[in-house]
Amino acid sequence: MTLFDDLGEDVPLRGVPRRVVSLVPSLTEAVATTVPGALAGATDYCTHPSDLDVPRVGGSKYPKLDRVFDLRPDLVLANSEENRPEDVERLRANGFPVWVMAAPATVPHALASLRRLLTQVFEAAEPRWLVEAEELWRETRPVRRRAVVPVWRKPWVILGRDTFGGDVLHRLGVCTVYGEHEDRYPRPKLDELRSWFADGTADLLVLPDEPYEFTAEDGPEAFPDVPYVLVSGRYLTWYGPSLVAAHAELSAVL
Repeated sequence: MTLFDDLGEDVPLRGVPRRVVSLVPSLTEAVATTVPGALAGATDYCTHPSDLDVPRVGGSKYPKLDRVFDLRPDLVLANSEENRPEDVERLRANGFPVWVMAAPATVPHALASLRRLLTQVFEAAEPRWLVEAEELWRETRPVRRRAVVPVWRKPWVILGRDTFGGDVLHRLGVCTVYGEHEDRYPRPKLDELRSWFADGTADLLVLPDEPYEFTAEDGPEAFPDVPYVLVSGRYLTWYGPSLVAAHAELSAVL
């Protein structure tokens, strides 16, 4: 059968996939939770489920494709933002079907894409966690804080427009200062970031622990006297089963 991924590309399959390699931590967790036993390989950064015991194929951005080839998957899972197009093309050129999920701009977009992947590709029943996540994240709270949200430093990289993490925060009542920026991940200078707090435009610094691992000693010192919170990068940026716990956890921290 031939299905079409989020980018409209053909994904030729010989029935329901039984040997899947995931190059995306979020998709790894979603598939492992919903279709136990389907994963044959995952990246080094696929940390959930914590007991996942499959061969590792390197990082998401630079996977070791030879390891993927050796696993002989009947499907590879990728993401349009996390994985390089040249790696996707090389996998397809070697005869491996690849499903590419579009980088979601909102929580509903992510959950709709996951529903299609799990129910159409794997022919799984609609998972309970997905329905629960939809219920939890359906409403958007009134804006009560305006935040700057770095995801990297050296250089500083900030959540901008149409990002999943930005929508997560928005639904919890936290508006991102760069939410209307022309870039999804702008790279402003530190002086510009500090100016938002100096003039009152921003009143909160949100520091996740991935992809860059911000800590109480690494990040806040660049913004003296600015209120900040440390949050789980998984709860902020992963789409999948983690969204259920993320709603309560992030609400409590914020």
